[in-house]
Amino acid sequence: MRPVEEAARILRSGGLVAFPTETVYGLGADASSDEAVRRIFAAKGRPADHPLIVHVASAPERWAARWSPEAAALAAAFWPGPLTLIVPKAAHVSDVVTGGEPTVGIRVPDHPVAQALLAAFAGGVAAPSANRFGQVSPTTAAHVAIELADRVDLILDGGACAVGVESSIVDLSGDAPRLLRPGGVSLEALEEALGAPLAIGGSTRAPGTLPSHYAPRARVLAVARGDVERTVEREAATGARVRELRLPADPAAAARALYAALRELDEEGVDVAVVALPEERGLGRAVADRLRRASAPRPG
Repeated sequence: MRPVEEAARILRSGGLVAFPTETVYGLGADASSDEAVRRIFAAKGRPADHPLIVHVASAPERWAARWSPEAAALAAAFWPGPLTLIVPKAAHVSDVVTGGEPTVGIRVPDHPVAQALLAAFAGGVAAPSANRFGQVSPTTAAHVAIELADRVDLILDGGACAVGVESSIVDLSGDAPRLLRPGGVSLEALEEALGAPLAIGGSTRAPGTLPSHYAPRARVLAVARGDVERTVEREAATGARVRELRLPADPAAAARALYAALRELDEEGVDVAVVALPEERGLGRAVADRLRRASAPRPG
């Protein structure tokens, strides 16, 4: 049996499959099975009220109670691709998937393995990133194996993820579209497709929007470019093992490199990493967002 067919069989039987998307690797379960979806929360140590995104290959509007003109415009412009739309959920969508929210996040991923899996499964796959909750997202199959090898039934290897940071999340459930999480589709591109400015932030719960997230064990200090040297010197004076984390200047290359670089900090036993915040334009906005969350105070 081919790996994709085996993965679809596992999903139909209530199992968990890690699979590649263009953004990061996802930890998938049958979105129509509460029991299977609960396995995701248990495997990740994820709070039950933190919503999941439903990945589909086609007919995304089937998961929505209302499919607005804005949803149609963004879907036409960016799907398949790194964009999640939050819409009022259809009656059949379980509260287990949505964390009790009256809305659901939907995405059509742009990766041949993900597309093949969704087509073979012929249903919605609920999937957060395939890592322990709050920690660094995986962009290779090896990253998944390090964190979840004993908690997932199958890992599909599709190589390194082309985008490297999660999808942009746009909330279409209210009076006006709102960007809840910057990601693989830039704010500028979203606004061009909508023909109007996007509000930033909102009260709708969505994946990856907690203050502390995407964090390695090392303490991350995200600072202005002119403050990097003095911050490294200050931290080194405490006796900590300090490293300047240097990302590529090109925002797209920085996004692809970010999570692997954060993981390397822990592999090297670094105590403190100092990194310059990029200019918040294009994908640089998503990279800056992830660095701020990685550097935020840890819960507990």
